[in-house]
Order: sequence, then C-alpha cells, then structure tokens
Amino acid sequence: MRRALLAVTLGGLLLSGAACGSDTSGDPSDDTPQAGGPSWVATPSTPVTTEPDYSANTETVCGEVQKIFSEDLEDFGTHIGKMIAYREAKDSDAAKKAEQAASKELKDIGAKLKKETDAAQDPDLRDAGAESAAKFVKSSGDDKLFDDITTTDKLDQTIQDRITEWMTPVVGYCA
Repeated sequence: MRRALLAVTLGGLLLSGAACGSDTSGDPSDDTPQAGGPSWVATPSTPVTTEPDYSANTETVCGEVQKIFSEDLEDFGTHIGKMIAYREAKDSDAAKKAEQAASKELKDIGAKLKKETDAAQDPDLRDAGAESAAKFVKSSGDDKLFDDITTTDKLDQTIQDRITEWMTPVVGYCA
C-alpha cells in the first residue's frame, strides 16, 4: 500500500512539474507567451479537414434533372399513349412508330440525365445520375416493357414501378 501511495505522489509531482514548463529565455521576469502556446497545450498533428460544399452545384444540377423528369417523361407518356391508342385501333404500323418514339425518348432521357449529372461536383450524385441514366437506356431497348403495355390499365401497372426504379438513384440526391 505504501508503494502505491508513493507512486501516486511521485506521479503527481512529475505531472505538475511538467505542466509548469521551463523558460529558456534567461529572463524569468518575461511574461510574454512563447510561440506555439504553452508546452502543455496539445496541438493537432493533422490539420482538420472539412467536407467540400457541393450545395450550390447540386441545386443547379438537380434543377436540370427535375426539368428532364417533368418535360421528357411527359413526352415519353405522350408517345406511350399514342402507342396504346393505335394498338386499340388495330393500327400496328402507327403503334410500332409510337413505340419506337417512346423508346427513343427513354434513351434520350438517359443521355440527358447522364450529361447533366456528369456536371455534378458531388461524386455520389454523379454516380447516382449515371446509375439512373443506365436504367433509362436499358429500358429503352426492353421489348417486353412495351409489349406489356396494351391498355391504360396495363400502363399504370407496368410503368409506375419502372419509373420509380429508373428515378430512385438520383432522386435520393435531388429530392
């Protein structure tokens, strides 16, 4: 027990002595703080870094993404509506042309989305944009998607889940 008490006492003396520091200027009356602060103040060994602020750029990019989703998806819907009307009227040539126009619209949406999100400074937004763009482009060549849309009821069933799937990656950043 005596040894433990002695060790604690000596430790306390050593710590208090180290905290006082020593003045090497030779003038004990000099109270001017030394550069770098007192020796007992820890200075960080690595600089503190902050995350880059992408907010202004993200707002701009997301504004363009919203335009694509509102205007171009509306055009896609118009072509799909025509395709359904022509199919119901048994005009297969016109239905095929409308399907091709809808397919092209999906591909164009993907290309525009990729272009706009490539301008994003936030690498996560760029990646999400590329992912969404790829989904639009892939669906543009999906014949089954277009074959499943034969009526407006089928359109609602088929397209709602697809639109959510296409938009989800980038919408997480542009909500």
